[in-house]
Amino acid sequence: MADNNQPYDPYIPAGGPNAGAGTAQGGNSRTAALQAEIDSTVGIMRDNINKVSERGEHLDSLQGKTDNLAQSAQGFRRGANRVRKQMWWKDMKMRMCIAAAVIIILVIVIVVPITQSKK
Repeated sequence: MADNNQPYDPYIPAGGPNAGAGTAQGGNSRTAALQAEIDSTVGIMRDNINKVSERGEHLDSLQGKTDNLAQSAQGFRRGANRVRKQMWWKDMKMRMCIAAAVIIILVIVIVVPITQSKK
């Protein structure tokens, strides 16, 4: 059995770290290859986690920009409605002035000849 002073490690062969020196070389290269693959996978996962974190930051930034844009659109809509109403009143005033001018001209054209013919 292995030395009781060392904790059990499933990656170390049963005979201990020096047991089977002839086969340890092949096992070490295989272990090293597996460790390199694990390290590569861990590196890829760290990159993925960093990318997800950056994506979350970008999404937060986009959310803030979207909120600002929505507020700006609402302000623009209010301003556009105010201008539309002002232009409607201005147009209505112009129509009233034209209608009043037409009525005055008609009164002059109709009433003046009638009053002169009575004299």
